[in-house]
Amino acid sequence: MKTSVPLSSTHPSGDKRLKILDATIKRHQYQQDALIEILHRASELFGYLELDLLLYISHSLKLPPSRVYGVATFYHLFSLAPKGVHNCVVCTGTACYVKGSMAILTNVEQFTQIHAGETTANGQISLITARCLGACGIAPAVVFDGAILGNQTPESVCEKVGEWWQNGTK
Repeated sequence: MKTSVPLSSTHPSGDKRLKILDATIKRHQYQQDALIEILHRASELFGYLELDLLLYISHSLKLPPSRVYGVATFYHLFSLAPKGVHNCVVCTGTACYVKGSMAILTNVEQFTQIHAGETTANGQISLITARCLGACGIAPAVVFDGAILGNQTPESVCEKVGEWWQNGTK
């Protein structure tokens, strides 16, 4: 049985993910207005959007790098750095802010010894903020590994993050 990958199934760089990304760009017919969909696909494939990847997309779509970078940094779903195994997203939108999200953020930063937008040194926990999660009715809201929980307190969030650490992620 042949175990090597045929040359036709890889990108000239040797990275199969770029070949898949190229297919996505081609499927969208190199349209500049498909930038968000292409960034989503790139993020799925690579885990985050490093600057070289943004330049590659910029070149492929014939867009200024500043525009691609601007879109990538505007949306909280995109990350320019590798994310941790676990992700804690604290909503800082108006309703959550009024109901104490900044106290939650401050306590989690002290507890994890990282700031918003950073990942612990061991790559296990990322702390992220979002301007609005659309869960204003249950403010303050926090997303733990993709699950939105409402009516959070600094203690409840630190307890959840502490569980991640107790399960071998410290």
